[in-house]
Amino acid sequence: MARKKIIEIVLDTETTGLDFTKERLVEFAAVRLENGKIKDEFQTLINPQQHIRKSSIAIHGITPDMVEDAPTEAEAMPKILEFIGDYPIVAHNCIFDYSFLNEASLRTCGKEIQNPRIDSQQMFKEVFPDLPSHGLEALTEKFNVELNNHHRAMADTTGLALCYPKLKELYLQKYDWEVKQLDNVDYLFERFLRIQQTVTALQSEMQDLKSVFKLYFERGGKPLISQSGETLVYNSKQSFGYDLHQIKDVLEEVGAFDKAVKVNTGFIDRLVCGCRLDEEKREIIKDARQEITETRNIQIIKAGK
Repeated sequence: MARKKIIEIVLDTETTGLDFTKERLVEFAAVRLENGKIKDEFQTLINPQQHIRKSSIAIHGITPDMVEDAPTEAEAMPKILEFIGDYPIVAHNCIFDYSFLNEASLRTCGKEIQNPRIDSQQMFKEVFPDLPSHGLEALTEKFNVELNNHHRAMADTTGLALCYPKLKELYLQKYDWEVKQLDNVDYLFERFLRIQQTVTALQSEMQDLKSVFKLYFERGGKPLISQSGETLVYNSKQSFGYDLHQIKDVLEEVGAFDKAVKVNTGFIDRLVCGCRLDEEKREIIKDARQEITETRNIQIIKAGK
């Protein structure tokens, strides 16, 4: 029996900025995978016909001069849509690229794209949850794929396309194992709670040990060196709280305000979805959105809550 042909489109985009409702594509690249093998590719620069943010140029290096003679969005999108067809789209943080392509398709062709989307970053997080980073560079490093010219669309696309079949194989193995556990889900929940209790107890034990070490150093103890070479030292650091209203002007004057103040995005999301704002203020906040990410988590609700 002939092997079924599985076609997937691995792609990457570069843009003028992060807000898919206002910014535009400046580069698109994609490869066609057939059963995990690269069979075709397509790439193009795109003239966005608008300003490219300096912060974006600093990342991808695409300047206005480079796209001056490139196809416009209206000229490029029919070719892009033809290449991706209705096949599944694979991208790292796929919702970002998908959102830009969908907006461009609506503007130029009057229709949304319906392609299934596969987020390789989410797959990477699930297969290797212990890694400190799950960006594209971390993925290519994990699978020993050389990533040259990072943050240009075809380079990132090729790097991902070479990693994706290996990642997919591990992910499907993990998924197959998970499906086989579904008949045991009640028992596994009880087991999860036991493990959670054990972790909490171990964290408390570690805190007790840290308290002993702290007392040891405060009484004049010297750094400790383990048999395997790790060194335990003691540091004391003071920190202060600040009245933001008093220092805001100074921070803005020296260009440090954005770095000093981190927006509480969770609070703002709840504010927009709540009933405290009138529609005008709600729309002002929505217009300030710069990027979109997607997270999926389980939650345990304590008994009696």
